[in-house]
Amino acid sequence: MESTNATTLSIFHSYLKIIKKNGLCVNCLISPVLPKAHKQTRVIGYAFAEKNAFIWLPPNPKGEAIRMYDLIIVGAGPGGYTAGIYAARFKLNTLLIGKVRGGELSNAHLVENWPGDESINGYDLMVRMYEHAKKTGVEIKEETVTCIKKTPEGFVVESETGTQEAKAAILATGTEKRKLNVPGEKEFLGKGVSYCASCDGAFFKDKVVSVVGGSDAAATEALLLANICKKVYILYRKAEIRAEPITKERVAKTENIEIIPNVNVKEIKGDKMVTGVLLDNGQEVEMSAVFIEIGGTPVSVFCKGLGLELNDKGEIAVNEKSETNVPGVYAAGDVTDGPYKQAITAAAQGAKAAVFAFSYIKKGGK
Repeated sequence: MESTNATTLSIFHSYLKIIKKNGLCVNCLISPVLPKAHKQTRVIGYAFAEKNAFIWLPPNPKGEAIRMYDLIIVGAGPGGYTAGIYAARFKLNTLLIGKVRGGELSNAHLVENWPGDESINGYDLMVRMYEHAKKTGVEIKEETVTCIKKTPEGFVVESETGTQEAKAAILATGTEKRKLNVPGEKEFLGKGVSYCASCDGAFFKDKVVSVVGGSDAAATEALLLANICKKVYILYRKAEIRAEPITKERVAKTENIEIIPNVNVKEIKGDKMVTGVLLDNGQEVEMSAVFIEIGGTPVSVFCKGLGLELNDKGEIAVNEKSETNVPGVYAAGDVTDGPYKQAITAAAQGAKAAVFAFSYIKKGGK
């Protein structure tokens, strides 16, 4: 920005007062050079003044004024939607931003441990949560958050279509599918390599397929595929899969599921489509598809600039109040360092985060 003399600085602070008085954030939207007539200027970006230094952040692409919310929730899964519902009940002006409605849970074939629903499709459950949050008055934007920063007024959240501000933030971004990182995985993505059985299983009706992984999610994927495919292999690196007892029992009773234990996939083979896998014991197994379900990686890269405490897995450290080490920032769900990754625990954390965020905001950020 061009150097600013005392007169221009005075005008700058006058604009700050006007914007704050009209309910917008204190960060003033002005052009670098103010016109002599002091007329309203076009929006090109925004800044905050600290003594005589100016710090500039990216403008809204649409040139719109930046709105100050009480609370911004990042993430559209069980933790995010629950936080939104509770925030709305506390009459907080809330924006929820999340690219994928329902997050990873929306891909679940069956959810059988959600109270009140003996068995429900993950997508249907998340649609109900979305509609519930929407009806309470939560503003929802379906886009990706690229960055979050701390400012004197609170937090700046940048997304695909613009920039918004809030007095507090809840991060409920969950995880993204972990990759095997073996030859053939990238090459055959969409050609037999998949991370979602409920999405792609129907394409392999009466074929031989495999599920890589030994979690409850992996076993559930195998059970889904067993209803569609001729044969399903579960490829797992340990001696015994670690699914919940009821799920393990179902797998054992399913005749067309075979577990191959103590193996790792070394390579995914194919021509135009997947034709098989090479295991680290030297065995080659013919198949038409590989469904990878080996857990997730926390989506926390976008908030690096906040100085959040992360563990060695990249999970956000939280206390019993869902507070992070940064005042005003809370976290919920699979992105946190909680030991149990379930929809119901994510929802519980989201509720707590909203309760304590409300208390933080009402105390003036203390």
